[in-house]
Amino acid sequence: MAPALLVPALLASGAALAAPMTLADYLALSGPPPTATIAYGGAPSQFAELFRPAGPGPFPVVVLVHGGCWTVEYGGISQMHNVAGALAARGIAVWNVEYRRVDEEGGGYPGTYLDMNAALDKLAAEAPAHQLDTGRIVAVGHSAGGQLVQWIAGRSRIAATSPLFHPNPLPVREVISLGGLADLRHEQALIKTSCGRDLAQLAGTPSASRPDIFADTNAAELMPNGSRTMLVTGELDTISPPRAAHDYAARARAAGDRAEVLILPGASHYDEIAASSPAWKLVLPLIERALGMAE
Repeated sequence: MAPALLVPALLASGAALAAPMTLADYLALSGPPPTATIAYGGAPSQFAELFRPAGPGPFPVVVLVHGGCWTVEYGGISQMHNVAGALAARGIAVWNVEYRRVDEEGGGYPGTYLDMNAALDKLAAEAPAHQLDTGRIVAVGHSAGGQLVQWIAGRSRIAATSPLFHPNPLPVREVISLGGLADLRHEQALIKTSCGRDLAQLAGTPSASRPDIFADTNAAELMPNGSRTMLVTGELDTISPPRAAHDYAARARAAGDRAEVLILPGASHYDEIAASSPAWKLVLPLIERALGMAE
């Protein structure tokens, strides 16, 4: 197991002594409204919210994908307004993606993944009108959204025979997974205990034409893909514990991709997605580094 990145500044400040956020704290998160809401499909959940900074562009872009255990039960896109507003205030455009979840019509496999493809296509189409620089892009996902952004990085490796195949996808080589549950094959038990999800909901069922349900859904199967993944997990996270981040990073490095782990001291599963938390002071520099805004 590779050592996690150290966070001496946070520890020295005593900020890690702040009480870890709870699910109720997360559900109460709010922020400014988006600049625009843009549909990428006809279903109610097929839209993205643009948070565009003030002034002239071009602006670097964060593709932000919410979590919620792939279900409508635990909120999602509105809670992301909290960090989306904070990022826009620093000159970073945010493409905040909604998608069909497993308990919505058309969600799960293959619909949720098709929504990711369509949302990124729409971003590419809208970029010129809003002065968005898709050459400087990082995908940031929380929890279930971490799984989806890690999948985004590898989707160009999906076979043409798969329902999820997409020709010439918008490249995303920088990924930040916040408490992500990305390795569907190796973390089936964790996903079941943490979220109550069965793999058939997320990866479909085997068939003669698709005997391995993980071949096109599991980010860990779609490597190497030339990406750099930062896996960020709270020290006290029980939904996606530090062990899962270390295990995924090891698989990514063994495949030939770059991966690092950052463990947030005293943090839960939710601190990393709140701009007011001590953890955000560590997450924000990772985003700016991935966008080439900071050394």
